[in-house]
Amino acid sequence: MGNPNEHPEQAIRKFESMLQTDDVYFFDSEDFEEIIHHYLGEGKTLLAKRALEMGKAQHPQAIELKFLEIEILVSEDKLDQARILIEEIEIFDPMNEELFIQKANILSKSDDHKGAIDILNKALEFCPESFDVHSLLGLEYLYLDAFEEAIPHFATCLALDSTDYASMYNLVYCYEFTEGYEEAISYLNTYLEQNPYSEVAWHQLGKMYVALEKFQEALAAFDFAIISDDRFSGAYYEKGYILEKLGRYNEAIENYEFCFEWDAPTPQAYLRIGYCHQKLGNHSLAEQYFYKTVHLDPLLDKGWLALTKYYFVSGDLLKAQEHINKALNIDGENALYWRRAAHIYHSLGEIEKADYAFEQSIELGNFEFNSYLKWISIQLEQKDYSRAIECLLEALEHHPEEAALLFIKSGIHALLDERDEAQNTLCQAMRLDSSAADYFYFYFEEMSELDWLKSYLEKKKPSGSA
Repeated sequence: MGNPNEHPEQAIRKFESMLQTDDVYFFDSEDFEEIIHHYLGEGKTLLAKRALEMGKAQHPQAIELKFLEIEILVSEDKLDQARILIEEIEIFDPMNEELFIQKANILSKSDDHKGAIDILNKALEFCPESFDVHSLLGLEYLYLDAFEEAIPHFATCLALDSTDYASMYNLVYCYEFTEGYEEAISYLNTYLEQNPYSEVAWHQLGKMYVALEKFQEALAAFDFAIISDDRFSGAYYEKGYILEKLGRYNEAIENYEFCFEWDAPTPQAYLRIGYCHQKLGNHSLAEQYFYKTVHLDPLLDKGWLALTKYYFVSGDLLKAQEHINKALNIDGENALYWRRAAHIYHSLGEIEKADYAFEQSIELGNFEFNSYLKWISIQLEQKDYSRAIECLLEALEHHPEEAALLFIKSGIHALLDERDEAQNTLCQAMRLDSSAADYFYFYFEEMSELDWLKSYLEKKKPSGSA
């Protein structure tokens, strides 16, 4: 017979030993609970269900095993079966805390988060200090983007268990989303008065100071995080980032490299070190670290963008082209890659390729004003005026307040010999923002065939303007 005081590890070993033989061992219901929790935690659902069936056979009245069965059914979206089991339990134990929790889980799984909140609030009437109920309430409010309502529940979780860092992260996230940085700082300082060696709290406090650009306070917080745990890589990384922003590049590199003392190198740290070396003028080292970044994580677009920008700025356009093509082979749906490719192709004089790259970039969601301007200028180079008008109309959908687009559009209408449309569009641009007329001159200064429109523009300028 099993010993009710057995350690969970012993019960698990005994259960797995039994599975290898034809013997059937007896376990206490508590042992079965531990075994099932263990397998669920490891994602071994089949073994958990096997232990559950055996547990139900040996302890058919054990309510905790029934709740574990409900948990498994909910995870498998078998909500109707779960509801039937809940109704059976409710007859015998209607005030059970776990009953409310599982009812709320089912409602949440059905996307009825308000219903789940109602159930959990009822649970609080019977168990106001329940960690699980407050934790679930916080999460349900997060699902509804009700951040202010979630905050007190995560705070209660931390009051009940000061080491519950999942609730701390969620709490800080709520403050961040509502831009309540000062409130977050106040809360974390109060928490740290009671828990002065919490490296996680110091780390989160530092991030709040960063959001307010209080860099000296942030550095102090990250230093305290490191004092609390000198192997806390996250604090070294954040400290390095602040030092980098302050222009203290050598110190920043030193802190980024500390991250590698206890944890595997990360592409983000390699990337930041590359940027620091670039700022210091150590171009060869910068190139090496950008290479390390894309080698370690070929899917990190910031790495490829840093590497191709490095070559682009240094004038090695062929290498820039080679590496942006590698990036596009990995992720051809990345709008930022196509935008970078467009600039590289244009600098190489490959106008048609640049045109295509800008088109791809915009189709994939890059609606930046400057990207449209560059794309339109390429179409003007190709004298494809009709297509340039189409692009301008699309650009105006995303940037209706940009008078520059209307000034350029008026010039293109003039090139198409659509004089009335050119004048009307120019007047519309002047009404929107006359100071943007500089764009007209930038695009059409050298075109003598538009002298008539330039004269018209001069007449329309407000008196006293240049």
